[in-house]
Amino acid sequence: MQYQQRIETDHQLMLGKPHIKGTRITVEHILRKLSEGMSVEALLNSYPALSKEDIFAAIAFSADVMKMEEPLAS
Repeated sequence: MQYQQRIETDHQLMLGKPHIKGTRITVEHILRKLSEGMSVEALLNSYPALSKEDIFAAIAFSADVMKMEEPLAS
């Protein structure tokens, strides 16, 4: 998934948090809703500006960010 076409960071918008282009919906918000059990279909219904591809882009972006992180100490 080429999330760069769908996700941007702008320090003038949403405090610089990564968000879906053309919206104020952050990657964090999408992931939080999914982690709370909201389905993709429910997200799409609640946020008409989102597409299924936007949601998958948010997940792909997060996976790439996590790939660069140091493991948490146990």
